[in-house]
Amino acid sequence: MREELRLFFTALQFFTRVPVPAWVGWSPAQLNASSRHFPTVGALVGAVGAAVLLGALPLWSAPVAVLLSMAASVLLTGAFHEDGFADSCDGFGGGFTRERVLAIMKDSRVGSYATIGVALLLALKYQLLLGLVERLDTLMLAAALVASHAVSRLAALGVMARLDYVRDDDSAKSKPIAQTRPGAGALLFATTVALLPCAPLGTAAGPALLGAVLVWLAAVAYLRRRLGGYVGDALGATQQLAEIGFLLGLSARGGAWS
Repeated sequence: MREELRLFFTALQFFTRVPVPAWVGWSPAQLNASSRHFPTVGALVGAVGAAVLLGALPLWSAPVAVLLSMAASVLLTGAFHEDGFADSCDGFGGGFTRERVLAIMKDSRVGSYATIGVALLLALKYQLLLGLVERLDTLMLAAALVASHAVSRLAALGVMARLDYVRDDDSAKSKPIAQTRPGAGALLFATTVALLPCAPLGTAAGPALLGAVLVWLAAVAYLRRRLGGYVGDALGATQQLAEIGFLLGLSARGGAWS
């Protein structure tokens, strides 16, 4: 149990700004083994976002509450995944060869593709969450936020399970995670954690999960064609887009709960 807790804290300190106990330590192998806790960390981030949203709704308007919830999630993760999405927008938008895409992603400067992409991403996420506030009860709303974060991290882990890491630079921040592909046990554990918060959504979870799965399948196919594998920024982009896919499926008109 202590070792499993160590792995959870390892994932938590990598993907969020949350301080962890000193005894957790760090090593490349430890970070690689912690990959099964990606959805667990996502569930925690989603729970914080849900707590802020539900706590703010009695005090302010729904738009303000949604923005506060989004801000809390971004602060908690240090915009880790949004940054990967932004770099991916610049890389795939401005690069026409594999080498050029990878070079642009590594550039710290923010280009027009990243600016426009992040603006559209956040605007769409805001509108989807605002719609859910208007249509869901308290339990389902909290479950939707937790599940969207957990399932979207599972989609990123699924990319790692299907593709190889392609960046050769040893200084790459995500390389320790990619030493080996996640095994069947890790994927089963991660899938179980990701699906648990979907239970309160009932039959509405079906379209939501379908949206995330479609993003995962598209990400695997696209990354295989463009890069022959994945890099850390692509995992961040996959997580963000899978979160959107989940919320789109849940918000679709004519759904089981509408």
